[in-house]
Amino acid sequence: MASIAWGLPLLILLIGGGIYLMISVRFLPFRHLGHAVAVLRGKYDDENDTGEISHFAALMTALSATIGMGNISGVAVAIAIGGPGAVFWMWVSAVIGMSTKYFTATLALLYRGTDDNGDLQGGPMYVIREGLGKRWYFLAVFFSIAGLFGALPVFNVNQFTQALNDIIIIPSGLYTGFKSNLIVGIVLTICTGAVILGGLSRISKTTSKLVPAMVALYLVLVLVILGVHIEEVPRYFKLIFTDAFSANFYKGDSFMGGVVGGLILLGIRRGAFSNEAGIGTAPMAHGAAKTNEPVREGLVAMLGPAIDTLLICTLTALAILVTGVWQSSNANGVSLTVTAFEAGISNYGKYALMLCIAVFSISSLFSYAYYGTKCMSFLFGTKNKGYYTYIYMVSILLGATTSLSLMINLIDTFFALMAIPTMFSAILLAPKVLEVSKKYFRNLKK
Repeated sequence: MASIAWGLPLLILLIGGGIYLMISVRFLPFRHLGHAVAVLRGKYDDENDTGEISHFAALMTALSATIGMGNISGVAVAIAIGGPGAVFWMWVSAVIGMSTKYFTATLALLYRGTDDNGDLQGGPMYVIREGLGKRWYFLAVFFSIAGLFGALPVFNVNQFTQALNDIIIIPSGLYTGFKSNLIVGIVLTICTGAVILGGLSRISKTTSKLVPAMVALYLVLVLVILGVHIEEVPRYFKLIFTDAFSANFYKGDSFMGGVVGGLILLGIRRGAFSNEAGIGTAPMAHGAAKTNEPVREGLVAMLGPAIDTLLICTLTALAILVTGVWQSSNANGVSLTVTAFEAGISNYGKYALMLCIAVFSISSLFSYAYYGTKCMSFLFGTKNKGYYTYIYMVSILLGATTSLSLMINLIDTFFALMAIPTMFSAILLAPKVLEVSKKYFRNLKK
């Protein structure tokens, strides 16, 4: 079911819609990346503006959800199937995704609405309700229902538990099957509960500290690997570009009559799955930003795919390529990335990687809990949102102790379905974003 949901129609909506948005705004936000960084650094912060969290905290909350196993294992899967050329098409997906994030986050600020408690909220469901009106209200409900399931963390927890078993528990002789997995699940539940029960403020404060530190550590680890294999870096960087149009290492199914088409589809799909541009999760975090200028948060959100895919995914890809494990090993997914770190930084590499995996995975649990709670509040009222928190924590235990192949498939499907109302509303309301963008950048020059 998930393979159907993440098939060609969704990719056309995400990539085709993103290209339309990018062309319609005439690449205007891309010309102001320096200004976006200034906004992120807090130069334009105003405590009197409406909202809950800073621009930086909003981006870190969104990134904590997107930076995870997709960046570490998803890239490995793309290279194992498609070779170096898959990385290029992931880059293409990221650039398009930057435009999509700009539009969806700007809309999340433009059309903030109030919940039944009178508190200001943002996200695709409020964009649809406030921006498109009653006629399209069913899409807001559709998004929120899909979000309830899509935000459950069973896939992320399952993959984290597997990585922990492979790197730490099994080699140490401590693996006891269900019992050790249950202990992992209980620890994750306690850590997650301690953070998410404190609400968005505690979530944003925690992720604002964890995410930058782990991105920096990951950057250092990969730079060490690249330093050891420095003579290989130029060759593989060039191969990423040349193989993107020759697909000499592609092992998957052809598409549109050729292997290059199959490689393009693979790379774009992995990129879209990694940075989640157009899915609708990030706008829920960005919609809580403390600002009265929607364009500013759109610019900050635009940096998300650049950090997530252009930086983190590229680091992972280069580590796998320059160490040669993509050709010498039969491993796939996270196991291939672990093999690369072992080859690049001896036995200590896998433990450092495990630390990054742990922080990326655990921090994503905090953000997804917030997303699911927002969907619950929209559908059933704020007084009932606490029920989702407990369902969420139980799902962590399930994710750690069972394979959940069917449930993971269903959750991934709902996650993909969230893109339909998100992209539909972004395309319909694009003229409004264009209007406020032109006005904002015109005033910026004065």
